[in-house]
Amino acid sequence: MKLKINSLLFGTAGIPIAANPRTTPNGISKVKELGLGAMELEFVHSVNITKEKAPEINEIAKKNNVVLTCHAPYYINLNAVEKPKWHASISRIVQSAKITSLCGGYSVCFHPAYYLKQDPKDVFSKVKEAISIIVEELKNSGVEIWVRPETAGRVAQFGNLSEILDMCAHFDNVLPCIDWSHLHAQSNGKYNTKKEFEDVLSLMENKLGKRAMQNVHFHCQGVAYSDKGEKSHIPLKESDLNYTELVRAWKEFGIKGVVISESPNIEKDALLMKRIYDSA
Repeated sequence: MKLKINSLLFGTAGIPIAANPRTTPNGISKVKELGLGAMELEFVHSVNITKEKAPEINEIAKKNNVVLTCHAPYYINLNAVEKPKWHASISRIVQSAKITSLCGGYSVCFHPAYYLKQDPKDVFSKVKEAISIIVEELKNSGVEIWVRPETAGRVAQFGNLSEILDMCAHFDNVLPCIDWSHLHAQSNGKYNTKKEFEDVLSLMENKLGKRAMQNVHFHCQGVAYSDKGEKSHIPLKESDLNYTELVRAWKEFGIKGVVISESPNIEKDALLMKRIYDSA
């Protein structure tokens, strides 16, 4: 049975900066100490938690009432031309999901693909085929976790809002990871007004139903961008992202789930969003 979350929790992408020593168990304890409710396991280069270590992490997360998500490795392209790379990408997501599930985790997010100058419809089909394999393999292994293709930050990446929502609509166990700064960056500055934020949330609800609104996995941080999309993550207060109105829109829609800060100052911006949310 998938983890149920009864509120909107804020957390860090990886171990908080203030954690010392910088271990996953200590990071979870620090998240709790800071007054946050979630932490994303960052499998940036590889899945760095063993199945032997996972039960200990599960226990610490439960004890501290901290929800865990994960970000699968960046070396993923479900539109890879070479079959070995395509299969390796699928394996990385499956492995990330299995380990996160053993840690008691809630969802696994990943950057799905690059267009590689191909027709977006063909890319969609290939990504859909890969996600079908992922979902089937997890089902056969008894792994219950949300599988989350993430909205893209760069123009060359597959995964604009409609592509991600349409993809999720094909599956029961797949919901979006909406990265709000990616939406803002990929569109070269759009998705930045209260109405645009509300439109995204309404579209999500219309396409995927109430369960999507009761089980969100969002990323939010400041972003520097150009006409090619995202350049880098920056602190919220240094960015032009209208984060105060965005957080208020989340409150108005009554959504539940997890918001992860990927800012350079991860816990500071997670706490900033939590304060805005609590006072809205």
